[in-house]
Amino acid sequence: MDFDAIKKAAEGYIPAMSKFLRDLIAIPSESCEEGGVIRRTIAEMEALGFDKAEIDPEGNALGWMGTGEKIIAFDGHIDTVGIGNIANWEKDPYEGYETDDIIYGRGASDQEGGVVSAVYGAKIMKELGLIPEGYKILVTATVQEEDCDGLCWQYIHNEDKIVPEFVVSTEPTDGGIYRGHRGRMEIRVDVKGISCHGSAPERGDNAIYKMADILQDVRALHENGCGPEDEIKGLVKMLEPEFNPDHYEDARFLGRGSVTVSQIFYTSPSRCAVADSCSVSLDRRMTAGETWESCLQEIRDLPAAKKYGDDVKVSMYMYDRPAWTGLVYETECYFPTWINKEEAPHVQALADAHKALYGEKRIGHPDAMHLRNRPLIDKWTFSTNGVSIQGRYGIPCVGLGPGAESQAHAPNEIIWKQDLAVCAAVYAATPMLYAEKVK
Repeated sequence: MDFDAIKKAAEGYIPAMSKFLRDLIAIPSESCEEGGVIRRTIAEMEALGFDKAEIDPEGNALGWMGTGEKIIAFDGHIDTVGIGNIANWEKDPYEGYETDDIIYGRGASDQEGGVVSAVYGAKIMKELGLIPEGYKILVTATVQEEDCDGLCWQYIHNEDKIVPEFVVSTEPTDGGIYRGHRGRMEIRVDVKGISCHGSAPERGDNAIYKMADILQDVRALHENGCGPEDEIKGLVKMLEPEFNPDHYEDARFLGRGSVTVSQIFYTSPSRCAVADSCSVSLDRRMTAGETWESCLQEIRDLPAAKKYGDDVKVSMYMYDRPAWTGLVYETECYFPTWINKEEAPHVQALADAHKALYGEKRIGHPDAMHLRNRPLIDKWTFSTNGVSIQGRYGIPCVGLGPGAESQAHAPNEIIWKQDLAVCAAVYAATPMLYAEKVK
């Protein structure tokens, strides 16, 4: 394989990639409102000579290169979060600016830049004859990830009936290659009470007070250790073989789980009455060895939750918001943990491509390197579509994407143009190296 030719091709496409990315940024594309960026992506795929470019019923863009039966996929979500407080932005987040080194705007790192690199990586594969015999390349620009990560791949897997041999996630990785991340779920706790006049609160049963007791236990679940003195064993316990014998090593790599209160709600007849219900949302991050069943039961088993018995309901949220196409594809808000061994062939194929093109260490613009003095092979802090690709369906997944995790959901979001070229080149070289490993 001519690695110099791959690098030269990727660097030569920086102006075209920059224009494509700025076009995407200029089209607001929050979850369930991605129609404009999907159509713009399809137009780019068609202009670059993709063999097929289509939009599925959920609204995902699917671009194909090659004719083989086996599939290697490159996934990037095309939706973004909102802009938050506009006063925190130095420039218009949908117009932004471009310098010799960076592109500014909402979605630059998270993660329309990844879609751009994947589209041009596939273009380079076709130009330089880098699609292995018997394979075809799929580039997906997926929707609703910010709202419900992995929902798009539930649809692609279950309804489009597409099952790749492995998938490269193009979420931002700070120049690294990521082999997994923690999972998450969205838990709801509902507590019942009885209202009465606020002048005599003892006549009622205040649901907020009951919830306050439960929340102290939730806090202990996150903060406590796991020693004999801890009545509520903290989530750190999953890092210990005593509590997690089959998965503690993977848990130590991914990091411990966490739980925090993210929302609180109540009902009351008036401000002069005792609250007759209280509910909270819990953001639960899961490490290796934890499941949705174990996480729900952990809340049900808290001393305060057991104390209030049938007045407490612990459940998982469901997601049923319509896609931009109008399709409703309901799912539970559970996003499983996933992890690969470092020596897995799809992980090593990506690593070998990076090492052949750019060496064994992370590279990047000088302004980005303070975040990149870490091992080349690592893991994400946040969640990705890998929760469905590998977490639900066992399709091997691995990550490399332009940009920085720290830019995600932040004002004044940027991406480095160098990252766009590096990732496009590594993507282009990966399929051949993978095919050599598994033949």
